[in-house]
Amino acid sequence: MDTNFEIVAGVIKNRRTIKPFMMNGQKIDNAQVTQLLELADWAPNHGLTEPWRFVVYANPADFCSAHAALYKQNTPTEEFAQGVYDNLAHQGDKASHVIVVVMKRGSLPKIPAFEEIAATACAIENILLGATAAGFASYWGTGGMILKPAMRTFLDLGDEDEVMGVLYLGYADEQPKGIRRIPLSEKIKWA
Repeated sequence: MDTNFEIVAGVIKNRRTIKPFMMNGQKIDNAQVTQLLELADWAPNHGLTEPWRFVVYANPADFCSAHAALYKQNTPTEEFAQGVYDNLAHQGDKASHVIVVVMKRGSLPKIPAFEEIAATACAIENILLGATAAGFASYWGTGGMILKPAMRTFLDLGDEDEVMGVLYLGYADEQPKGIRRIPLSEKIKWA
């Protein structure tokens, strides 16, 4: 196959989730993060709605402390777990940047929300693949308060907007190996 194909295939096959606690604390230059966001901006989207929006934290502690506070403020006392709070507060301690990704619903009613969500997911994948190509570690998370109404309020989202997740970027000293449990032949039906 073509060399360009092999390069792209290598990046796709080597992209791995690297959890924030596996990162080493080394900082990525803000200009490089901006380059990743430029890749995101080229994601496919119907009607040129470009529904992706990004809130970038160059100091992950700012987001993590706010995330933990949302958990504490919105969790009944009997359900509150100090371990969860501590994990949220310190999840980004070794990350370089945190990016909250939002799908901002477009104004074209003929375009279903699903397509806006899919387009934003493509933008996220562009970031993750770009991070891999640049030698960065990345993690896409939706835990904690990320998908809860309190996060929507915190981000001042519209009724039809959606939080798509939080991306943690950084560097890691080790790269996990990838696996696939289901053979590709079981996922394909030629018609």
